[in-house]
Amino acid sequence: MVVAMARVDDLTDWLRGSALEIVLFVTGAILLSRLARWISGRIYQRIDARPAGTEQIADEAAKHRHVVTQGLTWVVIVLIYSVAAVLVVSRLGIPITGLVAPAAVLGVALGFGAQRIVQDILAGTFIIFERQYGFGDVIRIGTLGSEAGVTGTVEEVTLRITRLRTLQGEVVIVPNGQIVQVINMSRDWARAVVDVPVPATVDLTHAREILTEVTAAAVEDPDLGQMLLDAPTVLGVQSLEVDSVHLRIVARTLPGKQFDVGRELRSRVAIAFQHEGIRVPATVDTAEPMAAS
Repeated sequence: MVVAMARVDDLTDWLRGSALEIVLFVTGAILLSRLARWISGRIYQRIDARPAGTEQIADEAAKHRHVVTQGLTWVVIVLIYSVAAVLVVSRLGIPITGLVAPAAVLGVALGFGAQRIVQDILAGTFIIFERQYGFGDVIRIGTLGSEAGVTGTVEEVTLRITRLRTLQGEVVIVPNGQIVQVINMSRDWARAVVDVPVPATVDLTHAREILTEVTAAAVEDPDLGQMLLDAPTVLGVQSLEVDSVHLRIVARTLPGKQFDVGRELRSRVAIAFQHEGIRVPATVDTAEPMAAS
């Protein structure tokens, strides 16, 4: 009876002491991690804030700050839970020094199995500090074993993964270590390339005059003009086919706006040709948009 009472007292003392501290450590870790996420959210809001009436496109410095904030938040949360785990283990009465040898063996074993994770973290570190891409960039990622790659808007970049949102709304998560090529289509500026096929019987000089008028009007348009860095250029004949001639228009645009500019230019060209009685084939194509840094 005395032994049982002693055990109950010991359990009570442990619950009041070490168990309570363990609960506090776990609760503190959860609260600190939420605080880190809240602070990072506030930082995101300040980075993304733009004065009213300005173009809602993050500059390269803002994109980089966004990615650095994501990476640092991930590191801070990992450190918080790691420290909490060590403190909990010590309060459970397990000697930390006694875990050194098993941890070394476990570390070697995990080292072989976690090579891909280490590779992802190292690759993510270089992505962030080399500013290869940032939050809001439109990129195409080529991965191991994939020929076509994945195109989408960057929503998140951590040390381990990159998360994209495709045009279809799909979320694609790519481990950083699996990325072998990145094509950034919204770095500094982009280029919209529009190929317009016209019948071979049409007067090419007249067709070029129409395209020149369309490009001049595009610069004067209050909405379209804001997305252009300079006046679109009519390069002339791009290719010859049996029954058609392809004329090319190129336009330098703000980052990520090459698709909107390309669609608007095609629409304006089609309307102008219809007004002049020129029948444009249904396959008006936009060449692969390019980006430059």
